[in-house]
Amino acid sequence: MSLLVVGSMAFDSIKSPFGAVERVVGGSATYFSLAASYLTPVRLVSVVGKDFPREVIDMLASRSIDTKGLKIAGGETFRWKGYYEYDLNTAHTVKTELNVFRDFAPVLPKEYRNSPYVFLGNIDPRLQMDILSQVRGPRLVALDTMNYWIENSPAPLREAIGKVDIVIFNESEIREISGEYNLVKAARTVRGWGPSRIVIKRGEYGVLHLSDGTMFAAPGYPLETIFDPTGAGDSFAGGFMGYLASRGTADPTDMDYRLATMYGSAIASYTVEAFSTERLQNLSTEDIAERVDAFRALTEFRV
Repeated sequence: MSLLVVGSMAFDSIKSPFGAVERVVGGSATYFSLAASYLTPVRLVSVVGKDFPREVIDMLASRSIDTKGLKIAGGETFRWKGYYEYDLNTAHTVKTELNVFRDFAPVLPKEYRNSPYVFLGNIDPRLQMDILSQVRGPRLVALDTMNYWIENSPAPLREAIGKVDIVIFNESEIREISGEYNLVKAARTVRGWGPSRIVIKRGEYGVLHLSDGTMFAAPGYPLETIFDPTGAGDSFAGGFMGYLASRGTADPTDMDYRLATMYGSAIASYTVEAFSTERLQNLSTEDIAERVDAFRALTEFRV
C-alpha cells in the first residue's frame, strides 16, 4: 500500500576517513524513498531548486516512487556540508544552506491525502502538524526529528509527537528530549506523550524499539566496507516503514515490527557502503533478502 513521505532533498558535501565527495545527492526524503521503494509504492513530497538534476528525478520516478508531490522552485537546492571522524556515529556539520527548503510549505496533491501510511521526515514540527491536518484517516503515522527542532521548537514538537503512532530518534535525540540518559526510561517518558512505539537508532550498534510491554533489539551488521553513514538512518526508516506498508494492516503485530526492523537494518547496511545514494540505487530484492538472512544467522541461537 502507498506510503507518503514528506522531507528534504539536498546536495551533500561529505568528508570521512575513507574519502570525500562534493555536491552529491542527499536528503532524508531521497534516502527514505529509495529504500522504501524496494518494498512498497511511495508518494514523495519535497522541494528542490532548478539546479537539481533532472536525471535524478527521472530515476526516482522510474521506480515505485510517485513524484507528483515534488516541487521544483526557483532558487538553489538545500545544501549540507559535514564530516565524520573515525567515530562514524557522529556527523559534524560545517555548513547548512536551506535555500528553497526555507519556504517549504507543502500542499498535498488530492490523491495523496488518503495515503494509509505516512512518514514525517525531520522537518519543522509545525509543518509535520500541517501535513497531518491534510491526510484523512491514515492507518499508521511515523515521525522523525533532530536536535535542532528539540532545542528550538520543543512545544510544537511535543504536540506533533502526541499525534503519531511511532517516533524515530537517535540516542542523543531521545536523551535530550526526555531528560533521561537511560534509553528504556527515555522511551517510557516519550511514550507517555502519546505514541505507541519508540524506535531508537544506535548507529553501528543497531536499533532498539519499545512499546507497551515489549522490547526488541537488533544488532548493527558488522561490515568490512564503510564509506559514508549519511542517510543510513533515513534508509532504515524507509525500509522499516516500507515493510509495514507492504503488510497492509492497520494493526501490525509485534513480529511485523521485528521484521520491519530487520528489513530497515538490512537496507541501511548497504547504504553506508558507498557515498551518497550510489549503493542504495543499485540493490536488488535478492540483495536485501540475503542481508536479512545474514542478520538472522548473526542472532540465531537455541537453548
